[in-house]
Amino acid sequence: MTEATERDLIDAARDVQSAAHVPYSEYAVGAALETADGEVFVGCNLENANFSNSLHAEEVAIAEAVKTGHREFARLAVSSSRRDGVTPCGMCRQTLAEFCDDGLVVLCDEGEGEEPTEYTLGELLPNTITQETLE
Repeated sequence: MTEATERDLIDAARDVQSAAHVPYSEYAVGAALETADGEVFVGCNLENANFSNSLHAEEVAIAEAVKTGHREFARLAVSSSRRDGVTPCGMCRQTLAEFCDDGLVVLCDEGEGEEPTEYTLGELLPNTITQETLE
């Protein structure tokens, strides 16, 4: 597979927002996760009246990738319907850290005509809890 461009990943994250279920917040989020071999998995947020049972876009994307056997990831793009540079929340950062190293590139959509803000997972979640810290 060929590597997706930054624009491809942002567009995929934007496109999947149309499938989001957000009747409470009306804040649609899409995520596009690129595997090390170039395959892209997308996810959107799915709200529940009991907010703690809601699924976040990043979690849905990584679940789709992991269930098909992927364990190595290169980049993640995140976009909200507001194009406000949303980053993964703390819970999603920890989920990503379970499967991705500190160097995972995270692209955050800043809107039309703007370059995405780029972070690494290590910048967003320093000193994460890992299997090694639990041993």
